[in-house]
Amino acid sequence: MSAWILPDHIADVLPREALHIERLRRDLLNTARSYGFELVIPPLLEHLSSLLSGAGQALDLKTFKLVDQMSGRMMGLRADTTPQVARMDAHLLNRPGVTRLCYCGPVLHTSPGSPHATREPLQLGAEVYGHTGLLADLEVLTLATDCLRVAHVPSFCVDLADARLVKALLAGVPLSAERTAALHQALASKDRAELLALTRHLPASVRQGLLVLVEMYGDAQVLREAQKFLPGLIDRIDRIDVHEVLQDLNQVVNHLQSIKVHRDIDMDMDVSIDLADLHGYAYYTGVSFAVYVPGVCDALVRGGRYDEVGAVFGRSRPAAGFSLDLKSLVGVTPPPPVPTAICAPWSEDVALNAAIAALRASGQVVVCVPSGQAGDVDGFDCKHTLLKVDGQWVVS
Repeated sequence: MSAWILPDHIADVLPREALHIERLRRDLLNTARSYGFELVIPPLLEHLSSLLSGAGQALDLKTFKLVDQMSGRMMGLRADTTPQVARMDAHLLNRPGVTRLCYCGPVLHTSPGSPHATREPLQLGAEVYGHTGLLADLEVLTLATDCLRVAHVPSFCVDLADARLVKALLAGVPLSAERTAALHQALASKDRAELLALTRHLPASVRQGLLVLVEMYGDAQVLREAQKFLPGLIDRIDRIDVHEVLQDLNQVVNHLQSIKVHRDIDMDMDVSIDLADLHGYAYYTGVSFAVYVPGVCDALVRGGRYDEVGAVFGRSRPAAGFSLDLKSLVGVTPPPPVPTAICAPWSEDVALNAAIAALRASGQVVVCVPSGQAGDVDGFDCKHTLLKVDGQWVVS
């Protein structure tokens, strides 16, 4: 095997795509900053016990592991940044009020999430800590849609769900981890036949509730249908108010529709609801959302409420946020134009180099071309040339 062959699902990023990614990174982080989010940069690797604590346990199979040659302890390369940011909020910042944090950096996965996915996503995210109300969820969702607007994503669909409904139905029902995972898979895939088989020995009300949930997907009409059937099935669980859950989802739908109507947004945004969507069921504790774009199977953005993410670090703060992969985002957004530049001779001429330095200081890109080379430079559109006219170097 050639030494330059990269591992499966690992790829170099060449200049044009790298420029596209970097422009998106800057634009999206600036958008988050405009909301008051502060940038943090967690380390790429940590002690494994910290990376896989609490909610991070679900990432065990995705995490590359290695031995620290200095301490002999097991370390891991992060597969998700959220647990690290929760640790920073809990221990390093320890603020009493609302904290808004954003980040952007690579994560590594032992296996790809889909056949064409990279194992080295460039994860960008934003998280709000310290607010229990729905306003934090709405702000996070608004920022996510704003990021897509800034990235010029022409059309997308926001798919809403809520982790509380299935958790309420299954609360107190003795199920093995394998049986629970199978139920969640059947719900997510809308496999009614499999669901009937898996719920054969469950209490009648639980079985009926799950069979109702698997049919609850579509547009906003789903919430009206759910209001008719779900309260009577789940009200036996006093830890959840089904009306409140459905009202929260309805408020989120209204908020998204308001964004679409009242903001000057040149994009097509649809809203759908799937009350049986259980992606990340062990992670989310309330409203969750996924953003899909036409022609792409995987979600472009995922987010929601995950109040228990910081509990393992000794500070269980309410939290809501979202994340996306910039490498995936590049694939659904228009590429930037070829950058323009000024071509100049490559020389030690003092006056020439002074003119080049002045142009670069003013923000211009100046590419020095060796003698005899054509004026065109790979990667740049050299619309102008620095020429010597009457003893002076001028842009022509």
